[in-house]
Amino acid sequence: RTMPKLFTSSELKSKTVDELNGSLENLKTELLSLRVAKVTSANPNKLTKLRIVRRQVAQILTELTQRGFAEARKEQAGKKYKSVDLRLKKTRAARRALTKHELSQTALRTIKKQQNFPLRSYHL
Repeated sequence: RTMPKLFTSSELKSKTVDELNGSLENLKTELLSLRVAKVTSANPNKLTKLRIVRRQVAQILTELTQRGFAEARKEQAGKKYKSVDLRLKKTRAARRALTKHELSQTALRTIKKQQNFPLRSYHL
C-alpha cells in the first residue's frame, strides 16, 4: 500500500465546498482509527500516516477558511464598515491615528486667528 500524499493547492481549489466537507469527514474518521491503532501499538506505517492525515485535515480547513474570508470580502466590498476579521491589523496606534483628511482639516478658530493675525515678516 502506498502512503497518502498531501493535497496540492490546485486540487483543493478545484473541489466544491461540499466535496471538501465530505473529504474532511472521511479524514477525521480515518484519524480516529489511526489514534486507536496508535494506542494499541500497531505497525509503524500507521503512525507515519497519522502525521500526513493530520496535515491533510489542516489543509482542507485552511482552504475552507480562506474561501469564507473571500466570500465575506465580496459581500462587504464598498460598505462603510467591515467586520473586525476583515479590517487591516496594523498596530493599535496606527489604527487610532488620525486619517489624512482629519489631519488636513483646521479648526475655525485657527483659521480666524491666521487671517486676523498673519505671520509678520521683518525686512531688513
